[in-house]
Amino acid sequence: MLEIDKKYVWHPFTQHQTADEPLYIVKSKGVYLTDINGDKYIDCNSSWWVNIHGHNYHPLMKAIKNQLKKIDHIIFADATHSPAIKLAKQICELLPVEFQKVFYSDNGSTAVEVAIKMALQYWSNIGNPKTEAIAMRGAYHGDTFGAMSIGERNYFNKPFEPLFFDVHYIDFPDETNENQILKEAEEKFKTGKIAFIILEPLIQGASGMRMYSCEFLNQLVRLAKKFDVLVIFDEVMTGWGRLGTWFALHQIEETPDFICLSKGLTGGIFPLGVTVTTNQVYESFLSQETKNAFLHGHSFTANPIACATALKNIELLNKPNVWKRIKSIENQLSKFVSKHITNPKIKAIRSKGTILAFELDGFEETDYFSKNNQLYYKKLREKKLFIRPLGNTIYLNPPYCITKKEIDYILKNFEIIFNL
Repeated sequence: MLEIDKKYVWHPFTQHQTADEPLYIVKSKGVYLTDINGDKYIDCNSSWWVNIHGHNYHPLMKAIKNQLKKIDHIIFADATHSPAIKLAKQICELLPVEFQKVFYSDNGSTAVEVAIKMALQYWSNIGNPKTEAIAMRGAYHGDTFGAMSIGERNYFNKPFEPLFFDVHYIDFPDETNENQILKEAEEKFKTGKIAFIILEPLIQGASGMRMYSCEFLNQLVRLAKKFDVLVIFDEVMTGWGRLGTWFALHQIEETPDFICLSKGLTGGIFPLGVTVTTNQVYESFLSQETKNAFLHGHSFTANPIACATALKNIELLNKPNVWKRIKSIENQLSKFVSKHITNPKIKAIRSKGTILAFELDGFEETDYFSKNNQLYYKKLREKKLFIRPLGNTIYLNPPYCITKKEIDYILKNFEIIFNL
């Protein structure tokens, strides 16, 4: 089968000229992935950050089977169905009261793309066609053209860069530059040309799980609101308990105008994205003219099986025992950070919610393309840990069903990595 894979399959984010053979997985259960040889690996990164309850979790499987008996898939223009209606209502009820409208799409990239288009068309529809945007350096918002345009300009998307729209960038904040960033952002906002600012709230994922403060995020959103700039939160990775709360926005006082959700939305089983916004934005699209409508959609928009699975996921997340597990993971990771905060072999170590990340010092290359990436991957794979490091950054964000013993095993092997 691996020979057939090599002959016909093109894997994502993979240089096939140099890549090792992929793990041939034949079974998944809980935190474990079992390969063709019967070896079990801990899924340390929740299969690209999506699987929050563990693999093949019975309540989610049951919800899928129940929905299959009713509706498989239908068009979502001029038709609707119960799972999508209920899910939209429940998502809005989880968010601040300003959020009242849910637009369905397929994944994180499309959820972001929808928010970009909505924000730009909002200004066009109200007769003030602002078209400029602000993003943060190091950002990753997806791989569609709009999402790439507002992401970090690097080797990931260099061949396409001539086709991107222009974006203003602010630096990533730390203790030394926050005031300067806020000052520069304010100067850009004052021009009256900025349509929106988009942010990964509190943690940048693909750039190495870089973390920043609630206070800075509050100040930045407050400034944007002062100058009538729409705010988009890309919570594709940070949502659904990953940071210790339902969403990152629950850790700050200010409220954005859009929130983009995906990944853990269905518990990591089906592709589904949502863009949630306010009635103020929605009402700007109401008109006697069809051209003012939001003319955007996907063939599998609001797939009933995916929506039913997401509904069950929310039901599960409403159970206190899930949040107890999240808190337990958070505490265990926080203690590990405290233990190694002064370790001279670590350039930086941090944790938030169920995410731990650290960078190893002593290497020139620290970005995604670091050659050390494969070294760490292979060493950890030998220990039956399935992890995809981000360059020199090794990180952990496991399914919430992981046990203390399993985390201890992972952290013990991380300490071995320190000494490579």
